[in-house]
Amino acid sequence: MNLKEKVEQALDSMRPFLEADGGNVAIEEITDDNIVKLRLIGACASCSMSIMTFKAGLEQAIKKAVPEITAVEAINLTDFSDPNATMPSGRW
Repeated sequence: MNLKEKVEQALDSMRPFLEADGGNVAIEEITDDNIVKLRLIGACASCSMSIMTFKAGLEQAIKKAVPEITAVEAINLTDFSDPNATMPSGRW
């Protein structure tokens, strides 16, 4: 199994929880230095709990299942403590 398949398998363990809330995650890239870049999609991209989901769920699942991964980054994660952040319209 190659590196991307291992990461996908780790993400598959988390997807039912994401999908239950209308979201999901996709691998955008795995760099040459084994950094996984993820894109949160659906409800996960705009959820106020996305930072927790990412850190406590996705990042930990990947690092546990695929120890050769050096870091996990979300390319579209909004830090709601950032004064320049904007809340998505709709659910709020």
